Amino acid sequence: MLSFTPLQSKPTPTSNSNRFSNLTNPTSSTSRRRHFSVSSPSEVSHHRGRRSLSIKAIDAAQPYDYEALVSNQYAQSGRLKIAIVGFGNFGQFLAKSFVTKGHVVMAHSRTDYSQIANSLGVSFFQDPHDLCEQHPDVIVLCTSIISTETVLRSLPIQRLKRNTLFVDVLSVKEFPKNIFLQVLPTHFDILCTHPMFGPESGKDSWKDLIFMFDKVRIGEGRSRTARVDKFLDIFEKEGCRMVPMTCAEHDKHAAGSQFITHTMGRVLEKLGLETTPINTKGYETLLNLVDNTSSDSFDLYYGLFMYNKNAMEELERLDLAFEALKKELFGHLHDLLRKQLFGKAEEAGHRRVLTKLPRNGYALPAPSSDAVKPENN
Repeated sequence: MLSFTPLQSKPTPTSNSNRFSNLTNPTSSTSRRRHFSVSSPSEVSHHRGRRSLSIKAIDAAQPYDYEALVSNQYAQSGRLKIAIVGFGNFGQFLAKSFVTKGHVVMAHSRTDYSQIANSLGVSFFQDPHDLCEQHPDVIVLCTSIISTETVLRSLPIQRLKRNTLFVDVLSVKEFPKNIFLQVLPTHFDILCTHPMFGPESGKDSWKDLIFMFDKVRIGEGRSRTARVDKFLDIFEKEGCRMVPMTCAEHDKHAAGSQFITHTMGRVLEKLGLETTPINTKGYETLLNLVDNTSSDSFDLYYGLFMYNKNAMEELERLDLAFEALKKELFGHLHDLLRKQLFGKAEEAGHRRVLTKLPRNGYALPAPSSDAVKPENN
């Protein structure tokens, strides 16, 4: 807070002199005018023989470049002001690491997580306007896939600094990238990321876990590129394997890995698998898969399907693979029954078996293809 120190000057005959004089010395009967100079609190703590005045209004007391000064101090110290929008399990999971690395972390969510935030050393804001007025360097969207656009459009981005960095951590990438480019003005930076782990798989360590990222739009300037590097450095120092990749490439790979994994976990969950006294290692792996996928919300699984254009193709290929497997299985059973019924009365012919499905995007092979082989009975 700034204070004003009265300085003596030449007397004047105006009537205002008594008013300024009374502010510093109510008992004075002189008619001298006093002028004021601005000093810092340390410079005006005690002036011998004079009483100091101070202004109580915060807005009036702040120097005009106060915010720029503070921002510069953060930039020089290497600390970031990170705002997490969506403070559920995953948001809290990331916040712990951000705080551990010494960054200033804030959070906003529709649900009141203020007590959890306080326990983690995070400032919680129920109102998004209050959060944006803190002028964070980075805003991390930790919402569900299906609510991303609604939440982004509800943020009062006009209250943010013009070069704020927006980051998403969704399991699909083309969708948030397109939403960011549509909604955010061009002066905002965009970084799309996908930590390929979560609160369960990363609860002990992030070492060697994959962190995918795509620098979609980063403005010119050393400070803006340095800010992105500082944010990515959080995950690199935790031991993550950093994988730069475009959003389109990510979605193509994720449909054949993450979506299929969640699908099989959901299918096995429907079967109601239970542990037995004679579990094999493979069966234990299946039980763990069910536990990992069922702990995620159905909204996540639906988002993986709805907002990744490659997911439908993978689902169709999975259905074809299951049908092909059933046909192969029933084909063997059919031949066995015919042998038992007719014996050698009929020579077994050749059966053609589909050894594997073609890759995604390729047509099924013709009967003469190498993928189909004859099998002798």
